[in-house]
Amino acid sequence: MRLFLAIIMPWLQFFTIGRPIAGILCLLLQISIIGWLPAAMWSVFALGQYKTDRKIERALASRA
Repeated sequence: MRLFLAIIMPWLQFFTIGRPIAGILCLLLQISIIGWLPAAMWSVFALGQYKTDRKIERALASRA
């Protein structure tokens, strides 16, 4: 669901992962038609990093 959100409304996806400043910057980028594609790619990349960070946190938590 977040991947779909990252492609359709990239700025909103940043708010769901707790990065509101990046969400505002992404919204400003997405306002222009040319900036929509880079905003979507940035959002998908940030979502991938978020998922990786969550996996690392779970692995370290189960280790302790």
